[in-house]
Amino acid sequence: MSASSETTLPAATIGFDDFLKVDIRVGTIVEATPYPQARKPAIKLVIDFGGEIGLKKSSAQITKHYTPEQLPGRQVLAVVNFPPRQIGKFMSEVLTLGVPDADGEVVLIGPGFEVPRGGRLF
Repeated sequence: MSASSETTLPAATIGFDDFLKVDIRVGTIVEATPYPQARKPAIKLVIDFGGEIGLKKSSAQITKHYTPEQLPGRQVLAVVNFPPRQIGKFMSEVLTLGVPDADGEVVLIGPGFEVPRGGRLF
């Protein structure tokens, strides 16, 4: 993502039912390892969503602001109902969410307080 939030146009209007189709949950990062084989620098994450969702893997291009050592224990939001996506030799199962900083680098999104794993965004 290279565009700042100031230059990104709003998406088309959707109905509330469309929003409900996107399942965004909170999870806790339990493992983070470098992923130098990715086209762009990335970190492989294992995120615990608890309950029925359990552990899921994700590849995230977050190396500008985060190191693998900083991430375990951090809560993040992720889309858990997209189909898995092959990222090089790694299968990413969820889309970890972030927003761009002023330089277009990813800043992770998470709750401001500790919350139960698996909670759905509403």
